[in-house]
Amino acid sequence: MAFVSKEKLFSARWFKAYSLILVGAFVMASGFVLFITPHNIVPGGVYGISIVIHHFTGWPIGLTALCFDIPLTIAGIRVLGPRFGVKTVVGFVLTAVFVDGLTYFMGAEALVPDDILLSSIFGGVFIGFGLGLIFKSKATSGGSDIIAMIISKYTKLPLGQLMIWVDSTIVLAGLFAFQDWHIPLYSLIVIYITGRVVDLVLQGVSVEKTLFIISEKHEEIRNKIINDMNRGGTFLKGEGMYNGKEKSIIYTVLTRREMALLQDFIHKTDPDAFLTVINASEILGEGFRSLKEKVSD
Repeated sequence: MAFVSKEKLFSARWFKAYSLILVGAFVMASGFVLFITPHNIVPGGVYGISIVIHHFTGWPIGLTALCFDIPLTIAGIRVLGPRFGVKTVVGFVLTAVFVDGLTYFMGAEALVPDDILLSSIFGGVFIGFGLGLIFKSKATSGGSDIIAMIISKYTKLPLGQLMIWVDSTIVLAGLFAFQDWHIPLYSLIVIYITGRVVDLVLQGVSVEKTLFIISEKHEEIRNKIINDMNRGGTFLKGEGMYNGKEKSIIYTVLTRREMALLQDFIHKTDPDAFLTVINASEILGEGFRSLKEKVSD
C-alpha cells in the first residue's frame, strides 16, 4: 500500500506543495539558527542530536542532521514501505542547507542572546510554523519519527507514546551533554510550543463552537437556528437519567457570534435549558469549509 502523496509535475498543486516545503524549511531553519542552537537548546529530533554532537565536535549542525536523516529514511523505506516520498527528502535536505547557510552568513549569535526564555518561545513558533507548512505539503518530518515508527512496528506500542519517549531521550542527552538542568526545561517549552503551532497551521484558527442543547422548547430553538441563523443541526433522542423521560437533544455548530445570539434567545425562551458548549478544532461540511477543499490543500 502506498502512502506517498504525488502531484503532477509542474502542476499548480506541485508548485504549491514545493513552495510550502521551501518556505517551511527556511522558516524552520531560521528558528534553529536564530533562537535554538545558540543557546544549546535540545528540542528532540535529529536536530536535537545534532546540536549535542556539534557541542563536542564542532561539526555543522545541518550536515550532521542530514547524516542522520538519509540512513533513517532508507531504513524507514525498507522496514515500513513507501511512506517517505521525494517531498520528505527535499524537505530535510533544504532544511539542512538553510541551517548551515544561515549559520555561515549570520554567525552563531542568537537574535536575543540574553533571553533564553524568549528564544525558546519564538524558536518553538518558528519551528512549528515551518514544520506545519511542510506537513501541509503532505510531506513528513522523517528524522527521529522514523525510529519511533520502526519500534512501533515490532513492539506494537502506540506511536504517539514512542515519539514522546524518543524525543525525551534526546532531551535527556542534552542534559548530560551540557550539565545544565535549564536545557531540558527550556527544551520542553520548545517541544510544547512547536506542537501547538503545528496544530494551528494544519487546522487553522477555528471560531466555531459545538453545542448540545436539552430543552423543553426544542422546537422554538430549532426554528431560531434554521430560520434566523440559516444553520442546520440534528435532533438526537435521549432519555433522562433521573426520571427516564424521553428528551430531544439539539446538536448544532455555530460561530462564536451566533452562539452568543442563540444563548440569549434560549435564556429568554427557556431559562431552565441545559447547554454544553465545546470548542470545535475543525468543522468540515455544508455551511463550513468543504472536505474537498481541505483534502486539496
